Amino acid sequence: MEEKVKIMFVCHGNICRSPMAEFIFKSLAKKRGVADRFIISSSAVSTEEIINGIGNPVYPPAKAELKKHGISCDDKRAVRLKKDDYGKYDLIIGMDESNIRNMIRIFGGDPDKKVHKLLEFTLENRDVSDPWYSRRFDIAYNDIFNGCTALIDSFYS
Repeated sequence: MEEKVKIMFVCHGNICRSPMAEFIFKSLAKKRGVADRFIISSSAVSTEEIINGIGNPVYPPAKAELKKHGISCDDKRAVRLKKDDYGKYDLIIGMDESNIRNMIRIFGGDPDKKVHKLLEFTLENRDVSDPWYSRRFDIAYNDIFNGCTALIDSFYS
């Protein structure tokens, strides 16, 4: 039996970009008939969206943007990235340079070169637009969709 590829998507609060990436990737994998080959999660580098150990749900505009594309994220709640996640995942993918710096700090390094920025998998290699500040959830969706498409393509090209 083939070993599943474990991917963790990471952003600042785990209420916009990283859950969007988690559920977009799951949707792409399902459409391609390869969902059973992956374990996909998402988390935050901060605890801002986690109160008394309970994470906030996906931010309503992010959830609405996913819904426009037929993707549900209903039961997702923010969780924090932990140091021991490094050993549990094959790829740990941040949305921007700040996420990458915080991930490396949490892990104490990246000896196995598992940490990447999502748009590294595209020809652009830039930060994913942050809709928390821009309010443009459509642009963030497109960035994440393009990154996830390039990522899943990297396994099958």
